[in-house]
This record gives sequence, C-alpha cells and structure tokens, in this order.
Amino acid sequence: MQQIVRHEVGPRMSQMVVYGDTIYLCGQTAADRSVGAADQTRQILARIDELLAVAGSNKSKLLSVQIWLADIRYYDEMNAVWDAWVDPQNTPGRATCEARMAFPDVFVEIIAIAAK
Repeated sequence: MQQIVRHEVGPRMSQMVVYGDTIYLCGQTAADRSVGAADQTRQILARIDELLAVAGSNKSKLLSVQIWLADIRYYDEMNAVWDAWVDPQNTPGRATCEARMAFPDVFVEIIAIAAK
C-alpha cells in the first residue's frame, strides 16, 4: 500500500501531498503581494521549485498546471515569466483562466501536479 505524505500541513490544507510517485501542490500565491503579476509569478515559480525539490522532483517533471489570474489582462505578463522558467523540452499540460481571487492583492495563483 502506498503512503500519503503531507508537507507543511495546516488547519485548512497541506502545501504539498505526495502519493506514490505523484506530487500535488496546493494553489501557490506570492508571499509578497505588494508587487505586480509578473513579480508574483516569479515568486510562485520559485516556491514551486522549492516544494518540488523537497519531494525529490523538479519542473521538468511537471504533469499538469492550472494558472488562475485575477484579470486575464495579466496573461502576457505572466507568460513572459513562465516562458523564461518552464523547461521547454518538458512542458506540462496547462490551463489558464481568469478567476475572482480570495484576496484583492492576489493577481496569480498556480496549482501543479508533478511526478517524482
């Protein structure tokens, strides 16, 4: 039987859950939300790198990514950062949508699933 391992467990959610060889990240938002969408995206992608490293993985093993933007007009700004970060030989399945965020200063939220 495979184990479920939870990382950075909080009362509402875990930052990362590992089941077998699959890594599930919760929605990641920027720690410093006083900056624009591009800088929030940079922070989030750095956090994804950190979490995947803890699980023994990296961005080349991303399987699926959901990106939520507070305003779809941030799409090009976010994509400029994404394109510089993502492994071009191993791009994941991805969807990007506009959504009303839980807090007005959250411009970007990214959810990811990766393999070990």
